[in-house]
Amino acid sequence: MAQLWGGRFTKSTDQMVYDFNASIGFDKRLLQQDIEGSRAHVTMLAKAGILTDSERDQILSGLESILKDTEDGRLEITNAYEDVHSFVEANLIDRIGDVGKKLHTGRSRNDQVALDMKLYTRDRIDETDALLKELHEVLLKLMKEHIETYMPGFTHLQKAQPLTLAHHLGAYFEMFLRDRSRLTDIRKRLNLCPLGSGALAGTTYPLDRDLTAELLGFDGPTRNSMDSVSDRDYLIEFEAALAMIMMHLSRFCEELIIWNSNEYRFIEMDDAFSTGSSIMPQKKNPDIAELVRGKCGRVYGALTSLLTTMKGLPLAYNKDMQEDKELAFDAMDTATSCIRLFTGMLAGITFNKERMQQSAMMGFTNATDAADYLVKKGVPFRDAHSIIGRLVLACIDEGKAIDDMSLDQLKTISDVFEEDIYDAISLKTCVGKRLTKGAPGPKAMEEAITFYEAYLNS
Repeated sequence: MAQLWGGRFTKSTDQMVYDFNASIGFDKRLLQQDIEGSRAHVTMLAKAGILTDSERDQILSGLESILKDTEDGRLEITNAYEDVHSFVEANLIDRIGDVGKKLHTGRSRNDQVALDMKLYTRDRIDETDALLKELHEVLLKLMKEHIETYMPGFTHLQKAQPLTLAHHLGAYFEMFLRDRSRLTDIRKRLNLCPLGSGALAGTTYPLDRDLTAELLGFDGPTRNSMDSVSDRDYLIEFEAALAMIMMHLSRFCEELIIWNSNEYRFIEMDDAFSTGSSIMPQKKNPDIAELVRGKCGRVYGALTSLLTTMKGLPLAYNKDMQEDKELAFDAMDTATSCIRLFTGMLAGITFNKERMQQSAMMGFTNATDAADYLVKKGVPFRDAHSIIGRLVLACIDEGKAIDDMSLDQLKTISDVFEEDIYDAISLKTCVGKRLTKGAPGPKAMEEAITFYEAYLNS
């Protein structure tokens, strides 16, 4: 098949070279964005007097028919075309004749592909943000349900202090809130239109780049034509944001996998999001959580690949930049599918409240509060710390929680203990008196939930 650039050549491209150079196998997913950009381009060309209204209408009609026939399966994007741009232009010429050859007036494939990738990335940013909002809604629902579901908080994967499931889930709400904030920032930065930059030095045609930008929903045109065709910062930023999202999902999955283990039994995974063993009939495996955790590295790889591709490229466009797509598309697909599956998995989890509370009690998570109790009775903190350390050892020997020790047993450790110790170190008291902003106490959690509700409704 003749190439869009074949006029200067006297010899056909070697088939192996053609196949190596072609991008149609992966950039065909840019069809909608390519046609969207072409619509805006010919509309602007007619407004600028470069095309007649009749030529514009013929081209617009041809573009619409190509998109519809492709979506309906009547027209197939095959490897007979080098890329999605040549597919559109060749089929347009077949349908409307020589008028179709005017589509590319004042445009290079360099600014065309830069536009397509920006449009596509912008769409995927919006999709990712919408999915994160759905995840936020599930998290907020669970937080409201578990303000008084007590559980141990951990440091070093060792039980540390008591908190609530609502508070623990709120930490992930904050992570995904930052992720959405990053997506907003990236979208704002990328929202300048590169079309009209030409190959690298603009064009002699009187293009109205402001109009093109407006038609495509951009805030304005890019300001430097060389940067316009060679910029992939927005894509690197998006991949970095996806890597962060996947890291947060992976951390969450790690905890759910631990909580789902026989040793913890904090949660029960829904059957729809679990699998069994081909040999061990008792098994119920958290495969979805494990796969999401595993796919995090896949997204990291895409980010590293693009950073490496771009690190040594001189201005302006270089064919290396064609490598921006395959792994980026894979990273976008991987992240969005993981968010969807994770959200469904999380919504179907059953939390074992009794087991979580028992774990908090048996883990001596109220030891710090017991020390604080002694301090309030006049014992110096360092002495109180030592006393409670000895008490924990005694509890371990007895196989009991601090709450289960009798007052006589407590007094053998320190005669400062009185009957009010039990109320002072109950999980409800330990959590309830933590009222500073960001703490797990009910008042602080209600303030946080009110903020999150307003955030989701804004």
